[in-house]
Amino acid sequence: MPLVSVIIPTYNRRSVLGRAIRSVLSQTFTDFELIVVDDGSQDCTFELLSEFDGKLTVVFQENHGVSSARNLGIRYSRGELLAFLDSDDEWLPEKLACQTALFDSASHLFVCHTDEIWLIEGKRVPQKSYHVKQGGRFFERALERCLISPSSVMVSRSLMDKVGQFDEELTAAEDYDLWLRITAFHEVHFVPEPLVVKHGGCENQLSQTVPVIDRFRIRAIEKILGFSELRKDYRVAAVRELIRKCEIVATGCAKRGKTKEAEEYRALARSYQHAEAGPQ
Repeated sequence: MPLVSVIIPTYNRRSVLGRAIRSVLSQTFTDFELIVVDDGSQDCTFELLSEFDGKLTVVFQENHGVSSARNLGIRYSRGELLAFLDSDDEWLPEKLACQTALFDSASHLFVCHTDEIWLIEGKRVPQKSYHVKQGGRFFERALERCLISPSSVMVSRSLMDKVGQFDEELTAAEDYDLWLRITAFHEVHFVPEPLVVKHGGCENQLSQTVPVIDRFRIRAIEKILGFSELRKDYRVAAVRELIRKCEIVATGCAKRGKTKEAEEYRALARSYQHAEAGPQ
């Protein structure tokens, strides 16, 4: 049985999927299985996958979205550790080796991510200071923005069993939602080396195809506020960030003439305005 299960969800990414697969097969650490979940692709992805016959497991499903695809990969996997790779990204050869080395001395409730290299149209772009990655406990920062990339994370199956899998009802920000559930209660390990290459600019990336992603982040924050065991200071920070995001979305809706939707987000913000633990 492999120590690590690597899961690549893909949908109409034939042009870049091969690069992602080869980056996994080139890892210096070899005790892994590779599972590719084809989420109903219609671009001849199957023909590409056949080129790697015997080197990976392919699972097919109708198009249900990235969360469903990742969760299906988890159900098919056998490893104690789970690692995810978006099909438009790639790993450097030492990625799995560095993370599994940390796991040897860590708790069974293990989560680890690495630093990244960002490329847009093949050119490296610098990360802003607010994007800087870290380890430890950083729930407040995780509320502001998504600080863990699915392509960089490695998580123990036991931790996923404890916090739950990707929320299939979220069209976007499903990773943000999972990181909130993890960082609210668990320490995160961090490898400061950039071991993941993230390629921006792909036309079917969620950031390009799903408008107003903060709508889904607001839903994720409401979910975490439903946890009675959430620390009081974390709860206060979550309410504050929910109000801020509601105001951002409401302003955007108003600019686009969506008056009713703008007022709904303003009303939601008001309902939390004086709350410590949720709507009054």
